[in-house]
Amino acid sequence: MHQVQSDVWETETERPFPGLTTHAYLLIRKEGNVLFYNTGNRADIEAFEALGGVAYHFLSHRDELGPSLNWIADRYGSRLGGHAAERDDFADYRAPDIVFHTRETLLDGIDVIPVPGHSPGSTCFLVRSPTGKRYLFTGDTLYRTREGKWRAGFIPGHSSAEDARQMVQSLESLRALAPDVVFGSAFGGSLGHEEMTSTQWQDYLDRALADLRMKLGTLSRDQAATTTDGGPPA
Repeated sequence: MHQVQSDVWETETERPFPGLTTHAYLLIRKEGNVLFYNTGNRADIEAFEALGGVAYHFLSHRDELGPSLNWIADRYGSRLGGHAAERDDFADYRAPDIVFHTRETLLDGIDVIPVPGHSPGSTCFLVRSPTGKRYLFTGDTLYRTREGKWRAGFIPGHSSAEDARQMVQSLESLRALAPDVVFGSAFGGSLGHEEMTSTQWQDYLDRALADLRMKLGTLSRDQAATTTDGGPPA
């Protein structure tokens, strides 16, 4: 693990699938540390002890589920948080103690922001740090590419036109946040987080939205063509 902000530590890079790299982030708080995303690295999980343990464990979406949820909860007594739309997925591993439904503020300074699209229960977290910075944890709703750009977590061949439409609405809802640091879950290249100005944030979002709308247009045209040809809708 290594420190990336005065109150944020990043776990070691994991590669759960070919071409996919991930980090989890531990937010240090007097009221109890919060782990965002998930890690299966046993050494990192043990290292949390020296940083004050894990009081809360918030997942951004179902792709972060895994056996380590139980390792962390058993080791630290952490309370697991996840979205209601993915309860059935959580049941395969561990039921959430805190269930997200709508936008709300938890733990005195953490805004829970549902952003469906990448998955039904995708959620972002906006943290107002005592340092004065605003941290945005985007999960896979926005990810940092190998080239250092931020793109929507739209998966060709897996995500549907309806997923894309939901994701457009979700990204539009994030435009006014103006975070100082953005932390993704999955990422390309070697860095999954970035400090940025409000102008850079708006530019990244505008580019991500333009790219997503282009993909949505292609999906919609393909769907219309398939229906016209007499085949089932995509």
